[in-house]
Amino acid sequence: MKVTEHLAQAKKPIISLEILPPTKGKSVESIFNLLDPFREFSPAFVNVTYHRAEQVFKRRADGSFERAEIRKRPGTVGICAAIMQRYGVDAVPHLICGGFSKEETENALIDLHYLGVKNVLALRGDAAGNEKFFVPHPKGHHFAKDLVDQIVALNSGHYQEDDIIDGFKTDFCIGVAGYPEKHFESPNLETDLHYLKQKIDGGASYITTQMFFDNKHFYAFQKSAKDFGIQAPIIPGLKPVTNKRQLTVIPSIFHVEIPSDLSKALMEAKTEAACDQIGTEWLVAQCKDLLAKEVPILHFYTLGKPHVVYNALKQLF
Repeated sequence: MKVTEHLAQAKKPIISLEILPPTKGKSVESIFNLLDPFREFSPAFVNVTYHRAEQVFKRRADGSFERAEIRKRPGTVGICAAIMQRYGVDAVPHLICGGFSKEETENALIDLHYLGVKNVLALRGDAAGNEKFFVPHPKGHHFAKDLVDQIVALNSGHYQEDDIIDGFKTDFCIGVAGYPEKHFESPNLETDLHYLKQKIDGGASYITTQMFFDNKHFYAFQKSAKDFGIQAPIIPGLKPVTNKRQLTVIPSIFHVEIPSDLSKALMEAKTEAACDQIGTEWLVAQCKDLLAKEVPILHFYTLGKPHVVYNALKQLF
């Protein structure tokens, strides 16, 4: 089922989850161990992130170094298939521009189509670890809008090879990212909304937001998007903050604000268990407020401590 169909048919609030593929060398059982407890909440779909290769330097036998590319978290397509088979829920793979050619993207989409995957989340992706700014693959896409265009073209039966005539039409529901506190590379929110509207007008059907920790940012984003003429449903992305280190790491990586009340409570906490409790309570309060405003779905980023998300859901549903 498409994400938009889940939203349209929901008779009560639904949830969705986002997971990372395990690092290379680990079993898919790590994913099952994470997701199994969430079965009782019947998630509508599970997002699976996609990861580019990173350049590393390996020491040769003579002591010199050679540059190599390593994908530390492969397996997104396979994990989507495993999730759908094991849990009977829809999987939503992320697709990114960075590190992938148009042909590689097309081949991934073909694999996903063969597996019965109905949804994709189209993202530009972050800069590589050795790059200060995003650099596209020489034969890839510069922007998420370009990636949306390629998926829309495949939905119309248009492939990268010009000699494919009357190609089979895929039917992917396309999601894109939204940033309640604006993307850190955008000079202002208006510019950010302009590019978001381009993606929606180009064929994307829904928006999943970056995490936020003060609901005022989400409500303001909803209103600004509507005023800008964006009619697509907006799914709020939520993540617990559960330790003091995250107070620095999350703003530096994701460019979002952590409210002073939350940061003060975590700084005063004496134990890890106390931090978990604070993070749980804050997440529950956010969710209750969103549900009171009749938000139809809550999307949870589970990286770090999925048990905190689970404990919050136990209090909510």
